[in-house]
Amino acid sequence: MSIIGYARVSTQDQNLGLQIHALKKANCDQIFEDQGVTAVAEKRPGFEKALAALKPKDVFVIWKMDRAFRSLKNALDTLEELEQRGVEFRSITEEIETTAPMGRCMYQIRNVFAELERSIIRERTVAGMDAARRRGAKIGRPRKLSSEQISSIQKLRIQEPTVNLVVIAMNFGVSPRTITRALART
Repeated sequence: MSIIGYARVSTQDQNLGLQIHALKKANCDQIFEDQGVTAVAEKRPGFEKALAALKPKDVFVIWKMDRAFRSLKNALDTLEELEQRGVEFRSITEEIETTAPMGRCMYQIRNVFAELERSIIRERTVAGMDAARRRGAKIGRPRKLSSEQISSIQKLRIQEPTVNLVVIAMNFGVSPRTITRALART
């Protein structure tokens, strides 16, 4: 019997440390992780590897339900697959184990609330972005190049057409693709 752990954070800036520490404390033999992968992503390599590593009588451990499942349907399908394979499930923070009927019930209820929470967050985010747009705010990541920098690049390209785009990008501290997109927008 092995104890297989899984940890996930949505962005590269977030830290897996808290989850990894808890999984080690839960005596996981192996820990699979996804860094910078959203819950709704179709491909979660760490999650898929964790599921593939599980054998009958193993235990699949996560830190919290929302770290592993995209939706209620995904959670229920995964639980069904684990049960068919003879694998137990445990969530550390929610203290859920699916070895008994009450544990399976709590698993389902917790995932219903997790899906509700994601829907409410999404609704608030969309409403907030709409309100910001109405106030004239620009939504999204700031541009890496200012309009002055783009003008300088355009002048340089006219004056020195043989200058390599890679060299220009290095001088501005951006990728060549950023330069190409900026020039295409103007």
